[in-house]
Amino acid sequence: MLKVYGDMLSGNCYKVKLLLEFLQIEHQWLHLDILKGETRSTVFLKKNSNGKIPLLEISEGQYLSESNAILSYLAEDTDFIPEDKLQRARVLQWLFFEQYSHEPFIAVARYISLYLGLPENRLEEYKSKHDGGHKALAQMEAQLKTNNFLVGNSITIADIALYAYSHVADEGGFDLEKYPAIQAWFKRIENQAGYIKMAR
Repeated sequence: MLKVYGDMLSGNCYKVKLLLEFLQIEHQWLHLDILKGETRSTVFLKKNSNGKIPLLEISEGQYLSESNAILSYLAEDTDFIPEDKLQRARVLQWLFFEQYSHEPFIAVARYISLYLGLPENRLEEYKSKHDGGHKALAQMEAQLKTNNFLVGNSITIADIALYAYSHVADEGGFDLEKYPAIQAWFKRIENQAGYIKMAR
């Protein structure tokens, strides 16, 4: 059985959990608390020397880290990754966008606010994340005005990857009322069979 080391408050972990539920893949979820340093333990570092979650244990001694790599692995040979070469590349394009143009702003603002309680010494950093976050959301909004999902009209791992932190962006100070197409997209994802909520 697959094992996943993660924390359901983390968008990167939640996206893996969500795909597992959509695909009805049996697995064992092993909770680790980042703030308590559980990902820095000697035992965990032997599994992932980078000390980060989520971490997928495929078999004894066989591990895969990085959330979007895990999504790609789990979704192989399913409808969550297109067979068409260009459509598959477009899914990858959104996965890279999520990691470089979205998460560094939206996820970090949420982390500073939700996990750290918006301390005074991180306030300027928190505020500095909003321009980049809104730029990412605006790009998604433009795409979703003409498509039901980010790549065509069926859900892919691109949607799962970007849904994870987008739907809780308000916890980082982002006003989601400005993005009606994104809000409609949230509902389409939440109506998928197997959907589960993020721990909040």
